[in-house]
Amino acid sequence: MTWDAYLDAFHRQHPGITEALLTRAHNAGTNPYQWLADAAPAQGQVLDLGCGNAPMRTALPTAARYLGVDRSPNELAAAQAGRAAPLLRADATSLPIAASSIDTVICSMALMLLTPLPRALTEIHRVLRPGGLLIATLPASGPLHPHDFLTVGALLLALRRPLRYPNDDALRTVPAVLEAAGLDLLIEERRRFTLPLTGPADAQLLLDSLYLPALTPAGHRRALRTLRSVAAAGIEFPIPLKRFTARAR
Repeated sequence: MTWDAYLDAFHRQHPGITEALLTRAHNAGTNPYQWLADAAPAQGQVLDLGCGNAPMRTALPTAARYLGVDRSPNELAAAQAGRAAPLLRADATSLPIAASSIDTVICSMALMLLTPLPRALTEIHRVLRPGGLLIATLPASGPLHPHDFLTVGALLLALRRPLRYPNDDALRTVPAVLEAAGLDLLIEERRRFTLPLTGPADAQLLLDSLYLPALTPAGHRRALRTLRSVAAAGIEFPIPLKRFTARAR
């Protein structure tokens, strides 16, 4: 199965799962969607790329003009049910949007999934006005507290595989990959969020939210047992994230 086919099947089966997870993750009273919105200008035309079921719609300043774009009809149906609008079904590599018409592109936890990444970034640059901003969040390797390594390590040991995304290698050098698309990195920040696991249902939600193509049934059972043990111990699962802002030339 190709990555795109896996991604389509994942969001067909689990629409809204990322919001269900990340709205509960917290750091000093802020969740990852609010953290992303905090970096966005208060007004202007905003394109929410890979919007999912559009949790960013309510996180953004009310003066911002919103457009949500996603390739998944199931995610967009969930967004529409939540009264988000306007919405557009499109692939990030071929946006039916006029050049230089967007003030800010926001991208919550999606850039690591969009393939091919250079083409998606070129499209982002095309639709942005000169001086427009790309603001994105991504999974990160830190910051982590010392005890986090035991929690994360136990999950990876149970999975017997790393958590990997198609664009991991390219995004290790964010400034270079952005520069090639006509975008200049302005700032990059990291923050450690944590997810409360209050019981077996939360353990299942976390495991289901991970992109794990070809995970074996045995691996799923081991990982679920591990996360249920974490939940029983009252440990919050760490979610380190990266947020960056880039400007279009």
